[in-house]
Amino acid sequence: MALSLRSGALVGGAVAMLSLSTLSYGGTLEQAKRIHDRLAGVPPTDDVLLQMKADLDGGDGVAAANRAMDNDSFYNVTVKNWAAPWTNREQSVFVPLNDYIATVVGFVRDGETMDFRALLYADVLYVADPTLGLTPYANGNNSHYEQLEAGGYSLQSNLVQRSQSSLTGLPSDATAGVVTSRAAAKSFFIAGTNRANFRFTLMNHLCMDLEQVHDITRVPDRIRQDVSRSPGGDARVFLNNCIGCHNGMDPMAQAFAYYDFEYDADTDLTGENGAIAYNDETAIEAETGTRVQAKYHFNSATFPYGFVTPDDKWDNYWRAGVNQNLGWDESLSGGGNGARTMLQELAHSEAFASCQVTKVFKTVCLRDPGDESDRGAVETIKTHFTQNGHNIKQVFAETANHCKGV
Repeated sequence: MALSLRSGALVGGAVAMLSLSTLSYGGTLEQAKRIHDRLAGVPPTDDVLLQMKADLDGGDGVAAANRAMDNDSFYNVTVKNWAAPWTNREQSVFVPLNDYIATVVGFVRDGETMDFRALLYADVLYVADPTLGLTPYANGNNSHYEQLEAGGYSLQSNLVQRSQSSLTGLPSDATAGVVTSRAAAKSFFIAGTNRANFRFTLMNHLCMDLEQVHDITRVPDRIRQDVSRSPGGDARVFLNNCIGCHNGMDPMAQAFAYYDFEYDADTDLTGENGAIAYNDETAIEAETGTRVQAKYHFNSATFPYGFVTPDDKWDNYWRAGVNQNLGWDESLSGGGNGARTMLQELAHSEAFASCQVTKVFKTVCLRDPGDESDRGAVETIKTHFTQNGHNIKQVFAETANHCKGV
């Protein structure tokens, strides 16, 4: 009897080892399941799994990944959670669906026709299909998107593209993709001096905070009056620290000079019912005597000889010095007026492309790019991204193929 049990255990162990070997090394069935799990976050149906396996057996991992991305959960969960931290200062994923997130989802879904760089500067927002009968898009609340999310509607099937200017009332040339969305304005134009919108755009879309672009060699002639030249009575702090961020940031953030987020601070502490505001040619601020928002002159007595913002003209001082390594587009001038052209400058950099690929890699592969294989894959995927219309959906597909295992 003992011999019989031992024989059964041996047979069972051999079967288990064979099964593990087949899953880990043999095969495409396990790879297909891993691709689907990483992209959609839910198990595939048997039919989809077998179709993906057939794609992999034929050497086409990207086709297998595209099948996984047909699942609604890819858009409703994976892409939503990918974009959500970009919409708030806490960088939290636990935020309601909003116009910023929905527009990212739309750009991913429509990757073959939507250049992902335009996410930062196009006159575009994505809204729910009007046939759903939801509360229409409004400048003063987020009800439209909260209803879309609460209803469990497929974002893949129920988002439509609209011009941002037609929804928000901003002049078309004052729209700048997600950066002038209501969600971004509520988080980054609210109060402050509008430097936050520039900083968080840099963090979210070039994967760099100000410390990474710190350069004390740039000319400080555009640093505003609110920056002390001797913090704590020590000018060395300014010359060795503050100057290295403000000399590049302030000339770029000048592009936001006409924007604000208006809300009633007495009754609405967090701006839930506030709206983006923009000074057109007819709007003159009493505090500045120009179209420039009053916030650009806050704390002007800190250093009265500092730069007084007269308009929304921006210049990129980082095209010289160490930050020329961010790979600026030589076909662009490096200066201009308004948010749209400044954000195009950022979006057309090599740093932007590298950032998108790296962010997708972390989301899909659940790790930072590590070994030589990972780094080589990121570089290859980035090349495909830049050479093929900046299709971000293709980046997800190629990344999932790389991380499918062997």
